[in-house]
Amino acid sequence: MAAAGAPDGMEEPGMDTEAETVAAEAPARPLNCVEAEAAAGAAAEDACAARGSLQPAPAQPPGDPAAQASVSNGEDAGGGGAARELVDLKIIWNKTKHDVKFPLDSTGSELKQKIHSITGLPPAMQKVMYKGLVPEDKTLREIKVTSGAKIMVVGSTINDVLAVNTPKDSAQQDAKAEENKKEPLCRQKQHRKVLDKGKPEDVMPSVKGAQERLPTVPLSGMYNKSGGKVRLTFKLEQDQLWIGTKERTEKLPMGSIKNVVSEPIEGHEDYHMMAFQLGPTEASYYWVYWVPTQYVDAIKDTVLGKWQYF
Repeated sequence: MAAAGAPDGMEEPGMDTEAETVAAEAPARPLNCVEAEAAAGAAAEDACAARGSLQPAPAQPPGDPAAQASVSNGEDAGGGGAARELVDLKIIWNKTKHDVKFPLDSTGSELKQKIHSITGLPPAMQKVMYKGLVPEDKTLREIKVTSGAKIMVVGSTINDVLAVNTPKDSAQQDAKAEENKKEPLCRQKQHRKVLDKGKPEDVMPSVKGAQERLPTVPLSGMYNKSGGKVRLTFKLEQDQLWIGTKERTEKLPMGSIKNVVSEPIEGHEDYHMMAFQLGPTEASYYWVYWVPTQYVDAIKDTVLGKWQYF
């Protein structure tokens, strides 16, 4: 007689537990090729997603504009790994303004090279002015150039310079020849009547044996040939010399002045008498008396330019 069992369709108590135990103890069935390939693909996708969330942003390529935005005008980057202090300049030549940044510790000679690259003017043909001619051997810091400073440049082609320079050289030679024939200027009658008035009380102080750049204010307190007070203002922006008296101010283009002569005043050698030649003859000289000696060379260089010595 068969043992009584559970009715059909009914599981005996403990069957689920026994099945789970058997399943746990049974060895894992090897995956076939299709299943293994699918599992490997899923794992690869998970790994890529994890790496993607940690991947750094791509570096900017060389030459990217954003990487160069801090270098103004793409120039004058400091060398040797140390930044050079730059100053904003307005270079004005031939009525055209050029805004540039330039190292403050560069020399006047290096500034001329920069101007050459901008304007095409050879350095030897440039007259560069900032409160007078810019010395080639001094830095912009030494001559106290500040941000926003206007740098005036005067110059033209070699043919134009030669055409203008020839009569100036001739006039200088004629003037020197005449001076050699005559007695000292300060002893001549036409000058004695002014010099005999004595030194003006409000004349600017002089420094004997010194050479200085032009001051930022007009030269004042001097006499003209009629004994009236006169002042000299150097308008570098317009390349003009303004000769002012009580009655009027005459504005002269520096290129129209053919020569500048000067001579120390006897007994007061720290002051000069000076003349600006405005025409072809000696009668066109405009005389100024009691010019401080330290500014004499700066006046000549500013009016005539360095190329007068070529």
